[in-house]
Amino acid sequence: DEIIALVQLEEKRKARVGTLSGGQKQRLSVACALAGDPDLIFLDEPTTGLDPQSRRQLWDLVDRLRAMGRTIMLTTHYMDEAERLCDRLVVMDKAKIVAEGSPRELIEQYSTREVLELRFPDAVRAGLDGRLTGIGDRVEMLPDRAQIYTTDGESALQQVDACGIPIESAVVRRSTLEDVFLRLTGRGLVE
Repeated sequence: DEIIALVQLEEKRKARVGTLSGGQKQRLSVACALAGDPDLIFLDEPTTGLDPQSRRQLWDLVDRLRAMGRTIMLTTHYMDEAERLCDRLVVMDKAKIVAEGSPRELIEQYSTREVLELRFPDAVRAGLDGRLTGIGDRVEMLPDRAQIYTTDGESALQQVDACGIPIESAVVRRSTLEDVFLRLTGRGLVE
């Protein structure tokens, strides 16, 4: 009863597994893992394929388990999930550990405080040819935008403006664990 309540499946107590939603099945899997009252719980990509509400419910469940003193070993490809749920993590590339630490430590070590994302009209983009070099710590040109890694996104935007480069849009955001992951592992697909 306690475990069923913990995973919020009281109303589905008598339901057949085949009638449960994806999120309910994931919570049921966690409930089965908790049946032996383990101190260590392994969750292998528990939110893959879940809708946003089910995903958040599973995150809340992980938070409750951690508050109960359980250790959770979580594998995920979702960097926002790792950043939100993990105290410590390892980044792996081709079955090798390439970095480890807390999410904040990894961001501080491998990225900058902010990222300025710029989109340009097609004609302008074709003629950029290094005009952003020297703005920020690192410039990354992507097919649809440029990302300038910097400690101060607004200052970097002023530098771009001072160069007279027309832009379609500009967004300053904080660096994320996804920025770290892509920097460490690259942007190419690994099969």
